[in-house]
Amino acid sequence: MNTEHIKDALTEISIVDLVVCLAGLTLLACWLLRTSFGRKALIHSEPRRNRLGIYIPLIPYAVCSLTVWLGLLIEKKLLGESAGWQAVFADNFIMCVGALSGIAVIIVIARRYFARRLRGFGLDARTVRADFGAALVNLLTIMPVVIATIILTTYVSRLIAGPGFEMPQHAELKEIASYPQPAVRVVICISAIVVVPIFEEMFFRGLLQTLIRTFSGRPWVSIAISSAIFAAFHQNMPHWPALFVLALCLGYSYEKSGSLLRPIFIHSLFNAAMVFSALSQ
Repeated sequence: MNTEHIKDALTEISIVDLVVCLAGLTLLACWLLRTSFGRKALIHSEPRRNRLGIYIPLIPYAVCSLTVWLGLLIEKKLLGESAGWQAVFADNFIMCVGALSGIAVIIVIARRYFARRLRGFGLDARTVRADFGAALVNLLTIMPVVIATIILTTYVSRLIAGPGFEMPQHAELKEIASYPQPAVRVVICISAIVVVPIFEEMFFRGLLQTLIRTFSGRPWVSIAISSAIFAAFHQNMPHWPALFVLALCLGYSYEKSGSLLRPIFIHSLFNAAMVFSALSQ
């Protein structure tokens, strides 16, 4: 076995990463022991009562996609094929508008198809403080596994593609590092840290995971399937393994707490860490 690829991957870990990993591994070990390696983690998890049809999740996705498509058409008419920070700003602004349209549709669906309406969906303002604190702990617990998955993916990719392989950076992180204009950075921060996490958690966990659990009756099955779909939804294939691991944490936190705010906070905090890391480089 060629250990040079492992050494190269390990040199990319900072001191902060090591501290996070040690704290997270401690929390993860406690969780594994307390839940018999996850077997007892969701035995008291109650399914969310709903009247979702199998086609329902397609509605907000279609609305979001159509809004983005129309926005990009308008952008092309106004800006043409010109590149530059104006186009980057417009692209991210359109993505925000598309996600917000999807969020609005999901809220309407949740109010109509879930027992106890938005509270039954997992949106309750009374749990904000508790969910934020739990989200910090959950994210810290899963980060060592996410980092290990990135290292392993990088190692395997370098074996396949050669030692020159580098994990591709997310498009928005490239843009926020490349364009110093305040308008670009503000809209990317709003999109990546606030709007997109809310939409994706409402869609993948709130609707899709709930629908799969309703039909399968097994929480871990619904978490695994929705997590795989969530990872595949993102464009960079080398990111899929780490995104899948993160999504398992997001799905588990939703099933364990019954609150959709918890995975939203985890997702937002994770994205915020990535954004600030890109800005600091």
